[in-house]
Amino acid sequence: MASFVIAILSAAVAWTLLSAPAPAQDDAGQIAFNNACRTCHTVREGDNRLGPSLYRVVGRKAGSLPNYAYSESMKKADIVWDKQNLDRFIANPDQVVPGNNMKPYGGIASAEERAKIIEYLEKAGS
Repeated sequence: MASFVIAILSAAVAWTLLSAPAPAQDDAGQIAFNNACRTCHTVREGDNRLGPSLYRVVGRKAGSLPNYAYSESMKKADIVWDKQNLDRFIANPDQVVPGNNMKPYGGIASAEERAKIIEYLEKAGS
């Protein structure tokens, strides 16, 4: 009898896991952001940490957020954070802004993960 109950419960758990909806894109973007960025950044306005707040980062000039101590290279970077520049920077920050302070972060190789993060940043700042 116990093995029958275990079999039924196992089947119920398996069915539940298989029929669960995939995470929404918002959730996937937030998960990607949390996994790669949240150690140093937030998306809350004025909440600067080890890295600057990324609230409304899309459309912002690099190194321009008040009350954050950017590296000289970031202050001098002639970049506006649009989708393309964010994608390039998230992929390889040292290539886009040599001398930045994003150590030990080395970038995200997956274009899909970068796209999720960028979409999340766009929505988080609106």
